[in-house]
Amino acid sequence: MQVTKNSVDTGAGPDEWFTGTVYMDVVAVPSGPYRVNATSVRFTPGARTAWHTHPNGQTVYVTEGVGLVQGRGAPVEVVRPGDRVFFEPGEEHWHGAAPTRFMSHISMVEADPDGTTATWGAHVTEEEYGAAPSSG
Repeated sequence: MQVTKNSVDTGAGPDEWFTGTVYMDVVAVPSGPYRVNATSVRFTPGARTAWHTHPNGQTVYVTEGVGLVQGRGAPVEVVRPGDRVFFEPGEEHWHGAAPTRFMSHISMVEADPDGTTATWGAHVTEEEYGAAPSSG
């Protein structure tokens, strides 16, 4: 058993990866043969990721608020606490908060053998983001 005391401050999401204000807390970091990376991510209203992919897929578990998710070519979906979203390996997608609501989720990914967990692309446009259904 290993207990790791919380010694890492909450970090701001990098501008290259996000539109809007996003905060991240490390939950699990790949180390040795253990390749799981988990992060608690908090999105302010309207904040979202850029388009991106994961070599081994990604599971997002919504913990609070109202969020939006979309795979390339699919409709934007509204997600709420307790919802789980799985993005297939290599599936281009984005996720974030609804325009008027905060949203938090746990992101879980598995690093590839080189340690890569994500490949980041272009920012989601206002038109793409605006295609979301009413989040209520």
